[in-house]
Amino acid sequence: MSAEVFKVGAVWHYRFQVKPFPRVQRSTRLRDRTAAGRVADKAYAATVVRANGGDPVPTLNQLLVDWLDVRGRHSSAHHIRSVETFGRLHTYGMDELLISQLDTDAVERARSKHLATHSHASANHWLRVLKLLVRWAVRREILPRLPWSVTMLPVQKRVRAILPLSAAMAWFAAVDRASTRSPSIGVAARLMLWLGLRESEVITARWEWIDWERGTYTPGKTKGKEADALKMMPWLVNYLTPLRQSEGLIVCRADGSPYGAGLARRAIRVANATCSTKGITPHRLRGTIATVMSENGAPIQSIQAYLRHKDVRTTMAYLEKNTDLIDTAQAKIAEKAGLTWRESGERPEGEPYRT
Repeated sequence: MSAEVFKVGAVWHYRFQVKPFPRVQRSTRLRDRTAAGRVADKAYAATVVRANGGDPVPTLNQLLVDWLDVRGRHSSAHHIRSVETFGRLHTYGMDELLISQLDTDAVERARSKHLATHSHASANHWLRVLKLLVRWAVRREILPRLPWSVTMLPVQKRVRAILPLSAAMAWFAAVDRASTRSPSIGVAARLMLWLGLRESEVITARWEWIDWERGTYTPGKTKGKEADALKMMPWLVNYLTPLRQSEGLIVCRADGSPYGAGLARRAIRVANATCSTKGITPHRLRGTIATVMSENGAPIQSIQAYLRHKDVRTTMAYLEKNTDLIDTAQAKIAEKAGLTWRESGERPEGEPYRT
């Protein structure tokens, strides 16, 4: 059962009945059949939901506005920016559709438009934002399930940059020189690497969250609302001690006001150019400490706790492969198997010649 669309003169009308409500018959005031059908479907869907005691089915634009009003108050800055950008630039004509009308064909066509100017990775992010919004409607029981079935596009994984520890001191010195008027930027960069803090966590970091006796730092405002104490390296404690304050922001402007997002972007870009370290970003500093910990024998569960990830699979995505460790492992395997003589040309006792 659905709305019946019919023409009276040059204008399209619709009618339907959903029990227990009386029959509905109205004019769309439109001369275009497709546009009139969308109006009729919207009215019919809203009536069906009301009849079932739920909320009316919103358009994608209405859902987006509602999400920002309700969920935006306690979502991460990243999620908010993603949803705002999606709504402003990337709805591709779907904004006026009821979310129940976002079927597989509509979503795939919109994604194709996105792919005309964006990469596969960007299209996957676009689809994740759309799912974020509509799944919220599913949780509110506005829809029974996602009305489409569209899979992510395959994306070739690229090796992401990590900051070589041998270049770390020179790199931090370059950051300091690039931010002489804002010395807190150097502090921010060190917290991102040695404590694995996110940029948003650095911006809100406070002196009173440091336990100087135990040498730990407990982030008070985090993405996942965690409150786990992080063990600070003795070197980091020594670096922060001369700067120590009883309270307040650790990273702030000269007048004590907080920085915004991107606070270290320029200094990091200068340091990368100076030290020939391509691809280092605030988040890759976090990835660097995770990779270095793994290379030095820290269990994945410990790294997960240090980065405060809820899912260990997220932690695994931060770890970059180190082929030097593979070479070392291969050498140990060869030694235990008695294969090292093949390179030297000397045959160990008891080992037969082979052709």
